[in-house]
Amino acid sequence: QVQLVESGGGLVQPGGSLRLSCAASGSIFGINNMGWYRQTPGKQRELVARVTSGLSTNYADSVKGRFTISRDNAKNTVYLQMSSLKPEDTAVYYCNADIRTRPWSSAQNYWGQGTQVTVSP
Repeated sequence: QVQLVESGGGLVQPGGSLRLSCAASGSIFGINNMGWYRQTPGKQRELVARVTSGLSTNYADSVKGRFTISRDNAKNTVYLQMSSLKPEDTAVYYCNADIRTRPWSSAQNYWGQGTQVTVSP
């Protein structure tokens, strides 16, 4: 069984910073892409940032220059450093990963439970 557990969300003032963490645990052979998505009520979940196993990254235009995604493969953990936060960054942030549980298996997609980020004065 594979689990993704997020931490680091909370309330922050505009212009502030937060760092989200997501640790994968369980029967893991390898992890391909890892990423962060976010969702607000009534809207579709959207990609915020993604990092490949080769450490290539891509970001939503709305967060470029403000957010940085990174990963620690030894810890099966992905991070999202968020700076210069804006009220429109308020959302539930979800961790996502493509994980192989056996050497011969294809990767399956997993989601974390979500962590709330609120940017407000």
